[in-house]
Amino acid sequence: METFNLKEFTNFLNIANKCTYAANGKKVVSSRLKSDDFEYKRGGWAYHDTYFGEQDFIGEEVVYKNNVPVWGANYYGFILDDAYAPKQVYVFLKKSLMQESDNIIPVRGPKTFKDDGWVYNNYADGELDNFSGKEEILFGNRVVYRCLYHGGFVR
Repeated sequence: METFNLKEFTNFLNIANKCTYAANGKKVVSSRLKSDDFEYKRGGWAYHDTYFGEQDFIGEEVVYKNNVPVWGANYYGFILDDAYAPKQVYVFLKKSLMQESDNIIPVRGPKTFKDDGWVYNNYADGELDNFSGKEEILFGNRVVYRCLYHGGFVR
């Protein structure tokens, strides 16, 4: 396994997450058929996020140090209530993912974020080396979106 400073990695991951999908970052060439891909590079670090789907989606994030994969996460998100347009839900999701996550490991968004009747909740178990969790978006008291995720360090 490539050795690196955990604080440096955590800082890089946080910045990469806020410069790609959540920030409407520029997409890169698809790495797989019909995928949407984002990349962020700084120093010897590289972050790659690839996903499929518009309403319900599945994806993977991988972080490389000096071209060696060192960390990854998989996620599957889906709309639970068709009364809510995906665009409406995902605009709020992106806003949630841009928030600081000081009180939780820096995967997905913060523990909680509220705005204009919308609520984002993130339930994470574990640490960056081995974690799983789910995020949910509610409007009022109704859960309208859920995403399940897991990941950890690659050795």
